Amino acid sequence: MGVGKGTVARALVKKSNMFAIDTDDLIESMENRKIKKIFEIEGEPYFRALEKKTALWLQKSVNNTIISTGGGFYKQENINKIGKVVYLKSSFQGILDRINEAPNAENKLKKRPLLQNMEEAIKLYNSRAKEYEKVAKIVVDVENKDIKDIVKEILGQI
Repeated sequence: MGVGKGTVARALVKKSNMFAIDTDDLIESMENRKIKKIFEIEGEPYFRALEKKTALWLQKSVNNTIISTGGGFYKQENINKIGKVVYLKSSFQGILDRINEAPNAENKLKKRPLLQNMEEAIKLYNSRAKEYEKVAKIVVDVENKDIKDIVKEILGQI
């Protein structure tokens, strides 16, 4: 939910011999429409079913790859069979600050359907943060850290 998963994944690719895949990009390609449209038209349950289909494909078909996922992907039963789960940890305010500091902040916020209602977004963040800690094999605090330091820390643990 805006912690910088894609940015970190791209930086990891540059420093390793791995590939990168973004599950939201895969889903958008499969559906030929943006995540926001999928949520608007089909709803969250439909989107979560697409995530499940994607998780099963990843487990069967992908190796030696950095996979950045959407915020709810951690609920997939096979997530730890796909690979090591890395939780990029940040406070809710840190996430908002990061998004708001981006050159295209307004567009970034519009692309995130779960950030449209801040009260609900905070509740969601609080519930997910605990779950992320349980699922992750590696936890990296990314708040106020340079991307190079984050990448170095992750590469030291995978």
